[in-house]
Amino acid sequence: MRSELLTELGQQLRVDSVRAADMAGSGHPTSSMSAADLGAVLLANHLTYDFDRPDHPGNDRLIFSKGHASPLLYSMFLAAGAIDEAEFHTYRREGSRLEGHPTPRLPWVDVATGSLGQGLPLGVGMALAGQRLGKVPYRVWVLCGDSEMAEGSIWEAAEHAGHEHLDSLTLILDVNRLGQRGPTRHEHDLAAYSRRLHAFGWHTIEVDGHDIDAIEAAYDEARSTLGEPTAIIAATMKGRGVASVEDREGMHGKPLPDAAGAIEELGGRRSMRVEVRKPTTTATDAHPGVGHLNLPRFDEGDQIATRDAYGQALTALGFARGDIVALDGEVGDSTRTEFFSKEHPERYFECYIAEQQLVAAAVGMQACGQIPYVSTFAAFLTRAHDFLRMATIGRASISVVGSHSGVSIGQDGPSQMGLEDLAMFRALHGSTVLQPCDANQTTRLVAAMAELEGISYLRTLRGKTPVIYGPDEQFPVGGSKAIRHTIDDRMTLVGSGITVHECLKAADLLAEEGITVRVIDMYSIKPADEVTLQAAAADTGCLITVEDHHPQGGLGDAVAEVFSDGRPAPRLVRLGVREMAGSATPAEQLRAAGIDADSIAAAVKLLTGTAMVR
Repeated sequence: MRSELLTELGQQLRVDSVRAADMAGSGHPTSSMSAADLGAVLLANHLTYDFDRPDHPGNDRLIFSKGHASPLLYSMFLAAGAIDEAEFHTYRREGSRLEGHPTPRLPWVDVATGSLGQGLPLGVGMALAGQRLGKVPYRVWVLCGDSEMAEGSIWEAAEHAGHEHLDSLTLILDVNRLGQRGPTRHEHDLAAYSRRLHAFGWHTIEVDGHDIDAIEAAYDEARSTLGEPTAIIAATMKGRGVASVEDREGMHGKPLPDAAGAIEELGGRRSMRVEVRKPTTTATDAHPGVGHLNLPRFDEGDQIATRDAYGQALTALGFARGDIVALDGEVGDSTRTEFFSKEHPERYFECYIAEQQLVAAAVGMQACGQIPYVSTFAAFLTRAHDFLRMATIGRASISVVGSHSGVSIGQDGPSQMGLEDLAMFRALHGSTVLQPCDANQTTRLVAAMAELEGISYLRTLRGKTPVIYGPDEQFPVGGSKAIRHTIDDRMTLVGSGITVHECLKAADLLAEEGITVRVIDMYSIKPADEVTLQAAAADTGCLITVEDHHPQGGLGDAVAEVFSDGRPAPRLVRLGVREMAGSATPAEQLRAAGIDADSIAAAVKLLTGTAMVR
């Protein structure tokens, strides 16, 4: 499209952004107006996309990291004919696909944005999938605002993209100088951004973001640059084209006060339609289909760490399915993803100590058809919580595995102990939370995760535990195992992970004194096995939950919720980690937390009135 027509298209996108916010009575039109020329040139001359086939593997990926500029994105969709005027009028209204910040409710949106600093890390994942896995010639375009360049996740992504030489990735940086409450850190100092990005191995181009010819040349340069990601750093004006709001503070996130006057000042409404270039190549399948799965098998009585079983199961899954990818945060020798890396190096992604980029890369890859398994220490996943939260909004499906959970890791001390992870993952919308206690259970659950929708989390253990289940035992998600039960059970012990073994030891100690207790292995914490728990409550009247986790939000709360809707509630007693741990052996840690076999047995005797009084 010629320059004069691109100028008109840019004005059309501004007018439509003003209209959208005015009709909704809310929104961010000034943030959209600054990037309108950048969007116009991209849409008309450089984006490759088939809007009739949003799942085409050759489509470019377009991410609005500054998701509040959704009026611009939806105006681009309107210009491309993807949505019509009637739907455009539903912006920000109940039931509309045109939400305040973009989500994959729209088929042309791959990931949810709106929490600033996420778009570039997600784009890195998409670029990795295209360049290292699919060999698909799509480009990844990420529109960022200058305010979000203060986010640490942006710089995790910048370094990773440079390190991986992701030349299919282009950052479009809209430097409009103003943030929400005033000027940004660097205002219009384009060189400040350029120096930082260049230091991370980026090719940088500084342009006037309202000069159509300069923007066109910048996009051409980005597409022809090899071996480096490109950043187009564009100086723009917030509220461009309307004198009452252009480059003025205090207008962020507000409809224009005189929308009709602003539209007239911008030259009135236009109705240009853009024929976006469609992919011309037919991409081959990036991975083979599903083959036969040969999970590892362990003999009962063996001593195997569940993290070892995880690494072996993931490796086996990689042989069976070509769409399985593994990502790790530089602890693969501990999480055991190194097993996968040795057998499937082309599908293993080292993300180093950058947990936000780690999770973001997985979310980006799953949007490109991969099935990612993300691994690091359970404690370190807290750094990436916002990415997990946004992944649920984006309807993403990824499998996350946290190792070194609980005080049972031993001498490393509390900084390395995941004691909040169950609560964090249970709180995520639509999540699945699993905690196996032995190797055979682990392998089955790892395989099951590949078929789950949403965020699934599996907790693994550092230390070895005895194998108590046979290799052919089944463990459906949402189930549990009553591994000790009689009609004479006085109460029920509910454990998960390491505490299952402590509960079994406690049951043996109590049996020696003539006290029988039921033991439930609650390997599926979310969803919980309500039927088994309710039956145990009816039979024994008292449930004791034992967890290597803080009492808030973990196993105990999951069990309590089963009886929270008016169902007959048993007596509930919760044993968990209530004090700040230090350095000690695993056995000493469990004893200090009051979740070892002796402590559990003592609690039962106290509750049954059989404790000896000295």
